[in-house]
Amino acid sequence: MREKLTALLPYAAVLAADFDLLPFLARDTGSAMLLMLCVMPLAAFVTALAYGMRRGFSLLLPAAAFLLFLPAVFIHYNASAWVYAVVYAVVVLAGNGVGRLFYGRR
Repeated sequence: MREKLTALLPYAAVLAADFDLLPFLARDTGSAMLLMLCVMPLAAFVTALAYGMRRGFSLLLPAAAFLLFLPAVFIHYNASAWVYAVVYAVVVLAGNGVGRLFYGRR
């Protein structure tokens, strides 16, 4: 289990940067919506895709995405944004599943 968590750490760090640092780039409502609806899910999907291609499928990554977005809800947004934690977890789950299709084909 410790090996799985150690392998997950760099990907979780990218997700944490995605969720916690990118909102600082939002200048107005339009740019915040662009970040939350396009840029952040794309970055999460690509991160999960890379994880799936290198490590295979794991439910720990979507769980990490869910947990890592929760602090951002209270730091950058309001309580109505908690549903994005579920959305990002599903996006990461999909990216991990697609990446799993290419696992071992390098």
